[in-house]
This record gives sequence, structure tokens and C-alpha cells, in this order.
Amino acid sequence: MDKTTGSINPEPSAQVILRAFARALELARAHEGATAPNPPVGCILLDAEGRELTAGAHRRAGQPHAEAEAIALARAAGLADRIDTVLVTLEPCNHHGRTPPCAEAILTTGARRVWIACRDSNPGVAGGGAERLRAAGLSVNFLSDLDHPSAAAVLAEAERLVAPFSRRVQTGLPFVTVKQAISTSGSMVPPNGQKTFTNASSLELAHRLRRRADAILTGSGTVLADDPQFTVRLVPDHPDKQRMLVLLDRRRRIPEPWLAAARTRGFAVYLADDVHEALQTIGAAAGMEVLVEAGPTLTTHMLSAGLWDEHVLIEQAANTDGTDRVTLRRNPAPQFHLQGKDRDVLGHH
Repeated sequence: MDKTTGSINPEPSAQVILRAFARALELARAHEGATAPNPPVGCILLDAEGRELTAGAHRRAGQPHAEAEAIALARAAGLADRIDTVLVTLEPCNHHGRTPPCAEAILTTGARRVWIACRDSNPGVAGGGAERLRAAGLSVNFLSDLDHPSAAAVLAEAERLVAPFSRRVQTGLPFVTVKQAISTSGSMVPPNGQKTFTNASSLELAHRLRRRADAILTGSGTVLADDPQFTVRLVPDHPDKQRMLVLLDRRRRIPEPWLAAARTRGFAVYLADDVHEALQTIGAAAGMEVLVEAGPTLTTHMLSAGLWDEHVLIEQAANTDGTDRVTLRRNPAPQFHLQGKDRDVLGHH
């Protein structure tokens, strides 16, 4: 309500809503890969005129959720009484965990409206936050209902951000990203004496993919042939992040000194006999996204068997200006129910 006129302020415009969601997604993406087993989430608080008051993001498990952080910042700045609209990339939780429910945190403010990008996909709690806020009299809206030509693209970004969390809570298995680089001749194998053939920007992309992953999956053949490090080096990594390094090595060919060195580099190292075991191990350890960085055999089988969610293909010097071409594919129907023959074939590394 406008205190000077006593009139009810109109809903923020679609453009204001989309701009706030874009900002919330940017904040959340900064912590992508650091929040497992929780999803990365961003939150923006607006006043009645649609101006940003404060913003928050969930940084890691055990720390405040995005809504709680934004509200705490508003209180610290003396802006809490101006909170009118809450925008959040994922439905606020309504259950007690390591932190209190975000729906209740919102209800401690004078917020009248809540905009949500994605519904909570956790089967045990889905819908609870929105229902709690509606029951308390707040106007609750979803990004999918916003009438604007850019809304679908922003929603797709939000859904991709939460996809690894959704995959794990729904199946117990991680979201699988396969990175594949091929040379001008179509080979995945670098020339003798080299570990890569891609350009600097493609190498940086590979390290950004590692940064957001909770686990790296590879085969023993890749380890023995290339002696890879699998560390994040070309971009800043999340502080104190420990990734899983899952190695398909049924015949236990990888030498113990290499495994010890990987542990020294900060990895939690696991050996698996097949892909099924590997994915189950990652899911059981609360890993939400696994990056497959492997040789031709494992990569080809992961793709052909449908055991992937996202495929990042880097083609050496394929653009007209001589730069690498990067193509992103998403799998509409991943096949995560592994059959016996797939387990057998994919375990021989």
C-alpha cells in the first residue's frame, strides 16, 4: 500500500519480475557446485515500487537459505518494513532441516507477494511452501504463469540450475554431464606428447564444468594413458570443496601411488566395477552432478546408452573464425535404469 495515498500498489511489471529473476539466477549460479545436497538458490526482495532492496543466495549446506539471507540483510539495513515482493528461484521450503523453514521466514516480514521460478521437486515436500504462504494470505505466483515472451527462457535457466538436485531427490542418482572434445579429424585422442588439443576458452569451459560438479567419473584407461589431474585450475574453485573422483577400474589397474596422489589433491577417491555402481555411489554420497571426463570407449557408451542428461561437445577449430565450436545437448529421456549388458560393457576399463 502507498502510505501517502492509501492505495494498493499494482503488481510489479513483467519486465521488473524478469529482471529480478535474472539477478537471482546470477547469484545462485555463483554457488553452483558448492551447495550439495541442497540446490543453489537465489532470492531478491523488492519494495512496493519494484525496486530491489536486498538479495541473497544459498552458499552451502548448513548456511542460511537464500530467502533467510536476503531477509537478514534487509533487517540489518533497516529495510525490512519495505519488503513487498519476494522472488526466489526455487519454491521456499516449509520443513525443518539444518535451517528453519523459509516459508516461515517470509511470513515474519510484511511481504504481500511471492514469485517462484521452480516448484520444489522433492517428492516429500513439493508444494508445501507455496501452500503455506497462500494459506497465510500472500499472493503466490509462478514464473511459468508470467505473460512475457522472455519468461520461458528465464524459466529454462532456472530449471537447469535445479536439475541436478531434482535428479538426485527423484531417483537417488546424480545428474550426468558428459564432456567430449574432438579434434579436426574427429578423434578424442590428443597427439603424442599432448594432453589436449582445444583452445584456451575451451579449456576454461572444462574447468568451469569441473567447478560445478560434485564428482568426476572416468575410466582406468584414461588415467593410465594421460595421468590427468582433474583439478579446477583455470577458474577460482569453491573454498573447501571436496569432489569425488570415481574410477571405473574392475581389474584394479590404477597404481596405488596415483590414487594416493589424487587424495593429496583433495579428492575423495572411489573405485567402481561398472557405471551402475559408480552412479549409485555418487548419489549415496549426496553428489548431485557428475562430470564424465573419459576416453572414447566410456564416452561413447554413456551417450549411446542414454546414460546422460547433458552433453557438452567441443569441436576443435570448427567455427569459421578458427575457434572451437561448443554444442550443448540435453537428453529429454535419460535412461537411468541400467540393464545387465550395459553394466558389463561399461565396467571393463
